[in-house]
Amino acid sequence: MIYFDNSATTMPDDRVLDTFIKSSKAFFANPSSLHRLGIEADRLLARASEQVAELAGMSGGTVVFTSGGTEADNLALFGLARGNRAHGKKILVSAIEHPAILRSIPQLEKEGFEVGTIRVGRDGVIDLADLADQLTSETSVVSIMHVNNETGAIQPLEEAGGLIRAKSRAVFHSDAVQSFGKVAIPVSENGPDAISVSAHKIHGIEGSGALILKKRHGLEAILFGGNQQEGLRSGTVPVAHAAALAKAMRLAAEEIGRAPYAEWRNGLVRYFGDFDKVMVLGAEENAPHILSVAIRGIKGEIAVNALQEQDIYVSTSSACSSRSRKESHVLQAMGVPDDYRHGVIRISFGRMNSERDITRFKEVFTTFMETIERV
Repeated sequence: MIYFDNSATTMPDDRVLDTFIKSSKAFFANPSSLHRLGIEADRLLARASEQVAELAGMSGGTVVFTSGGTEADNLALFGLARGNRAHGKKILVSAIEHPAILRSIPQLEKEGFEVGTIRVGRDGVIDLADLADQLTSETSVVSIMHVNNETGAIQPLEEAGGLIRAKSRAVFHSDAVQSFGKVAIPVSENGPDAISVSAHKIHGIEGSGALILKKRHGLEAILFGGNQQEGLRSGTVPVAHAAALAKAMRLAAEEIGRAPYAEWRNGLVRYFGDFDKVMVLGAEENAPHILSVAIRGIKGEIAVNALQEQDIYVSTSSACSSRSRKESHVLQAMGVPDDYRHGVIRISFGRMNSERDITRFKEVFTTFMETIERV
């Protein structure tokens, strides 16, 4: 099996599973309980929180453990917007955000917020001039993802942060679900104030993630109940999930710049350049682990199925929307031509892949293209 759908989810690392299982057995008690077992579980939770903040470059900051990236994004957008309403009711998001951000907009508008969209170019990168034009003293929250989940486009977070600091008091959030452990997240003064991460994108356990903030930044809860996690997310905190997330983040952080993803991606870009009907999407400086290409005149599902028959697994776009019949909002925003737009496949690498996988993929894809040329 060759699994090239790591941007949808990754196979859990044995070392993360080991942490999860051991923590589940040894620290099963409710961390809110006052007895010894509860106190021990709470101490492990505190260590995990400290490690997660440190690994995100936000030591001493606020960590809210969540059920994954979607909840972390929702908490960031709603929690920061509501908590910073006094600073203004204008919110800015990029046109290529994850649905967890974009599909929150109608509810925010019902609550009286004005939401603006930052356009992107043909390379999928935000237009900084458009961001600058839309920023005002009334802007309270800006959310710009670091690496796009469909194309791998890397957003210029430091440049964006500089504009945000100069023209507003906005809290700057970035969805770093696809970038953590692959592309270094800016930790300078102009870097994001808050980031979202998800365990299952970095060979961790599904169902866990976190919103990590340099400080609380007025964040308000969106889930209510027992006031766990300093009142920012009610519900018993799954200690083993938190410990496993910290382990997954540490392993991922150690890989930055060491994994051969960039070499593989660059080789595939050159390979795809030999096909007249194939367009590589995005810029050369995209994230090293994601490569999306569009095949003219066919549906992406045809390529996905042909590759699957040879035990190679890719996706047509983001797994969060690949089963939807709606056109990708990312491809629309990038202005991908109509005759290519429906033929997109996404290849995304992970820790379990090898050079042999790349070689085998090229063999199978070449045969596939020769077949459709004859049809």
